[in-house]
Amino acid sequence: MDIKTFADLIDWTRQLHAHLARCLQASAQKNQSERASALLDYISTHESLLERAVAEYEKQADKNVMQTRLYDYGVHKPIERNSACDNRYNTLDFDSIARDIFSFHDQVMALYDALIGKAEIPEAKSLLVDLRSLEQHEAMRMASQIGRMNDL
Repeated sequence: MDIKTFADLIDWTRQLHAHLARCLQASAQKNQSERASALLDYISTHESLLERAVAEYEKQADKNVMQTRLYDYGVHKPIERNSACDNRYNTLDFDSIARDIFSFHDQVMALYDALIGKAEIPEAKSLLVDLRSLEQHEAMRMASQIGRMNDL
């Protein structure tokens, strides 16, 4: 997807979470480890919730900000549409899955951080800060839940 506006960025983020949710759900059914399968199922559900939360930003964000062009912000190459769906989660263990998912979320937050640093329009910066906060909060919530699962 070619990201040219804030609307494109938010739509890309939503699609990325939806794609990851579908991939993880498919892998949850194929992973032989019950523990890894449970983690994949949990993260898949979590990614679906994130998809819906990001979709709300698409609906509620200021229309002028949404149409603001991102070329002035020097958008770096976005995260690949996730290498997650190459069936690798079918065989990864619990810890490897957790590391990979947190790496993915760190990349999304790094993209938002880069854009925040370049944003000059206050409304655009506020939108980016909100999106980054959503990603950060959800990553922390997921880390807490994964930590509890790991304790079992």
